[in-house]
Parts: sequence; structure tokens; C-alpha cells
Amino acid sequence: MEFWNSLWPGRETQFESGNAATNSIVLSRRRPTVSLTKQGALSGNLRVNLSWRMRTSDIEGRSRQSGRLLRPFKLFQPEPVQAHTQGVVNVDLDLGCMYELADGTKGVVQPLGNLLGDLNGPPYIRLSGDDRFGAPSGETLYVNLDQRENIKRLMLFVYIYDQTPAFDRTHAKVTLYPGNGPRIEIELDERAPQARSCAVMTVENIKDELIVRREVKFVYGFQSELDRMYGFGMQWGRGYKTRT
Repeated sequence: MEFWNSLWPGRETQFESGNAATNSIVLSRRRPTVSLTKQGALSGNLRVNLSWRMRTSDIEGRSRQSGRLLRPFKLFQPEPVQAHTQGVVNVDLDLGCMYELADGTKGVVQPLGNLLGDLNGPPYIRLSGDDRFGAPSGETLYVNLDQRENIKRLMLFVYIYDQTPAFDRTHAKVTLYPGNGPRIEIELDERAPQARSCAVMTVENIKDELIVRREVKFVYGFQSELDRMYGFGMQWGRGYKTRT
């Protein structure tokens, strides 16, 4: 079917379907959207998790190439190491969410400014905490889908806080875990060495249907630039995270 779809691009499936083997949906450029409504995931909390690992430093790269020439496919698989490992760029990735509610209220949930949100009241979004080291648990944000009629749209983003831009050194992934149905995965797999922020996905309430759309758009600025891109129209200032 992939061969025939390449001949007639218009025949491609717009909505991705679940992978029975892994119980997951991977959103890609070719298949960027999925309907939470059609997956039956309209109640409980939608859990959104950010996790990442660091790729090995390019300084080491050439010394390892000779061994990889015997296994050519390995050339395209940088070896991941833990985010806090010595000798690689230290990166602090943060997960955030801009929101617009049905009544027109707009805002942001993020570690900066300790804007962690509220799950049971507006904006019905809550950030669990701030992971500084890329631990396997990562950072997690919750969306109360029992209040979905009060949510117009969400834009989930990832940014690098106060560190050297290094999206090209990280292997980052954002995963949605609905209360029902397969998990939804989006990998930040495009190289953007100088970018500091990335719009990962949008969740929109369109005629009572919740649609998740892959974005993966990198920008060289921070939240204000993402705001201009998606038209939230908020005022931004310098923010800081609580030191631990």
C-alpha cells in the first residue's frame, strides 16, 4: 500500500491509527493528526510526558566511525547517554502548555514563574514538576478531559532553560497517555542546533471533537515567539525557576 500511496499522495490516511504490537500511535509529518474522540479518550486525565536523553558528543564521533563502517546502519544511530553524563552539553528541557479556554481566557502552564496550573479548576491543566536531569520519568503535565468543553485549544511546547541551545544533541520525545486507547508519541527528531524552543503539538476542540496535531516547529527565541506563531496574544517578561 505504501507504494501505491506514493503514486497518489492524496490517498494517504490523514489520521494515524494505533500500532497493535506496541499499543502506540506515532505522529509523523505524513500522518500528523489523531482524534482523541474517535479513540474514545474523552474522560479522566490526559497525561503528557516529556523525556529525553543526550546524544554522544560530536568530539568523540570520528574515533568511533571505523567500527561503524562494518555496520553501516549504525552511522545513523547516535549512541544515547544520560542527560547528566560528564562530557556532554548540559541541557535542561522544560515542558509547557499555552491554553485558550472556551470563555476566552488565555495563559500558560510552565516551570518558569512557578505557573503550575490547576487540574480541578481553570485552566484544568497541571504540571507535576520540573525535571532538571532528563530522568526516565521526565516531566509530566495533566489535562482534565472531564472539563473538555471548557478547553478551546492547547499548544504544548518544549524549551531549553538558560543553557546552550542543544536540541541537536538531545533525543527528546513527548508522549500522551489518554485514559483510554493507545498512547500517542511525537519525537523531536529534526535537527535545529540553534533553536531554544519547539512547538510540539496542538490539541483543539473542533465541533466537540478533540484533535491532536503534530507540529514540531523549532524557533530561535522563547515563549513569546511561539505565542506570535500561534496567535495567543499574551504579554511576556523574563521569568525564573525556583532553585532547588
